[in-house]
Amino acid sequence: MNATAIIQLYVFVLAGFVGYLVITRVPPLLHTPLMSATNAISAISLVGSLVVAGANRGTASAVLGFIAVTAATINVVGGFLITDRMLRMFRRHELPEGEKK
Repeated sequence: MNATAIIQLYVFVLAGFVGYLVITRVPPLLHTPLMSATNAISAISLVGSLVVAGANRGTASAVLGFIAVTAATINVVGGFLITDRMLRMFRRHELPEGEKK
């Protein structure tokens, strides 16, 4: 392994560790409101992982890039689904005709 690969692996492991610590420190009550804000960050992660996966720097880089693309895609889609569900909870329900509040 050359020095560049070791540095890239170090950054990957460090990013995973920091991400895990950040997510586990958020109280469960705040997860849903924060999902809409973190979708933008996840989209940036998705673009970065696509660059890594397509850089053609070796098998390890391609495999780690594929895993990163998969994880970021799941995160983005799940975030949008949860945000949509949260927003549906706040919509006004229409009453049938003839019924008063």
